Amino acid sequence: RGEAEQPGGGGGGRHGPPPAPQHTETLGFYESDRRRERRRSRAELSLLRFLSAELTRGYFLEHNEAKYTERRERVYTCMRIPRELEKLMVFGIFLCLDAFLYVFTLLPLRVFLALFRLFTLPCYGLRDRRLLQPAQVCDILKGVILVICYFMMHYVDYSMMYHLIRGQSVIKLYIIYNMLEVADRLFSSFGQDILDALYWTATEPKERKRAHIGVIPHFFMAVLYVFLHAILIMVQATTLNVAFNSHNKSLLTIMMSNNFVEIKGSVFKKFEKNNLFQMSNSDIKERFTNYVLLLIVCLRNMEQFSWNPDHLWVLFPDVCMVIASETAVDIVKHAFITKFNDITADVYSEYRASLAFDLVSSRQKNAYTDYSDSVARRMGFIPLPLAVLLIRVVTSSIKVQGILSYACVILFYLGLISLKVLNSIVLLGKSCQYVKEAKMEEKLFNPPPASAPGKPPNKSQNKCKPSQSTEENLSASVTSQPVHPKENVIPLLVASSSDQFLTTPDGDEKDITQESSELKHRSSKKDLLEVDRFTICGNRID
Repeated sequence: RGEAEQPGGGGGGRHGPPPAPQHTETLGFYESDRRRERRRSRAELSLLRFLSAELTRGYFLEHNEAKYTERRERVYTCMRIPRELEKLMVFGIFLCLDAFLYVFTLLPLRVFLALFRLFTLPCYGLRDRRLLQPAQVCDILKGVILVICYFMMHYVDYSMMYHLIRGQSVIKLYIIYNMLEVADRLFSSFGQDILDALYWTATEPKERKRAHIGVIPHFFMAVLYVFLHAILIMVQATTLNVAFNSHNKSLLTIMMSNNFVEIKGSVFKKFEKNNLFQMSNSDIKERFTNYVLLLIVCLRNMEQFSWNPDHLWVLFPDVCMVIASETAVDIVKHAFITKFNDITADVYSEYRASLAFDLVSSRQKNAYTDYSDSVARRMGFIPLPLAVLLIRVVTSSIKVQGILSYACVILFYLGLISLKVLNSIVLLGKSCQYVKEAKMEEKLFNPPPASAPGKPPNKSQNKCKPSQSTEENLSASVTSQPVHPKENVIPLLVASSSDQFLTTPDGDEKDITQESSELKHRSSKKDLLEVDRFTICGNRID
């Protein structure tokens, strides 16, 4: 039957299924081939072959060249940070030293000249509407505040404060020291506003409508601030002195470890360039203040040991340890802040140029502020309380008796004046160099825009030179002070650039767009010049 159905089934034998024995043979061949491949793969997955592959495996770093180049630049930036940071720190510390020496050297001479002018004014006649120039009024106020606070500090017993602090526990002193640091920053931020309010109230033109409480209340507020801030710094110096004189040095170690807490509190935060500028100014002020506190501690200890030079070498290791820890913490903090926020090391040269710009602009003919006040606003360093405390400590530690002692005091004062003059000359030369390197000198020497009173400038001039007019307005606001503000109020309001923008036709939109782009291009340097120690900068995350 099978033989009968085979030739005719399904239309021919060519299209029928293969015979059963041949199909079985093919499947058997496939199964044996698979078993053979499975055995071969098992043989390849041996331990020796895995080790050989791990030892001989290769890769090419140039496939991701941009990533590794960026990592290398970050390493180089971290290596450059100590050098660039210390250059900024040294320049800033000498700026603080210049403002601090000004209180002891040139301020008494300026007060003497102002009082001499005031007392001899009837002999020469009243040629000017003002009895004294605004700068002379501010100098007299500073001198009177110093004298009053110095006599008030005599009622504060340093020895009693020392023994009171020494009797406290270590942990309590550590908490007190941290509280004093926070209070010092708050006092500095509000104290400069008090002093500025006093200076402006005393020198404000009398023709204007009175919008203040009077000079005398501002003066008493300034005296109270300087006195309280001086006591605060005295408590800081006393706590540091107790730490130096403790037997096991545990308090000094805890106080030094407080510097490393700054790394935790600042490194892992988002920082922009303006925020880093504020932190750099704060570190400069803190380091200079620590130097003065260490000087006070050394003076008090040397007085207790009858000025024995051998005791100075006992204090020397602790002084070096405090300075070294402060420097190391600043370097590590700035290195990681710049690393995490992709900030280059060249930003510190911009910071240094901004500080130099303050110094150069304060030496202009029509400067709007004194240099010491400019440093106080920029860095938060106010020299008056620290000067009051240092004078109080020096006068109580050193006894002046005899003609020879007074001669030594006079020679020491002349030496301070020489140091102040030399420091000012070197700083002014370096500042001019930094300003020129940063290409900021046009903001110092550009003349103010000339326009007729009550007449706005020509629109075509604004179209042709938008950047020049903006820079001239900025330089005028930085370097010039109007002699008669009453006459200049109306031209400034009429010649406002915002009024020109509001009245510009639709055809001038392209010029406004170009001008806004140029202003945005120059916004970085202007922002740095407007940032001081206590400005709240926008901490935006882009």
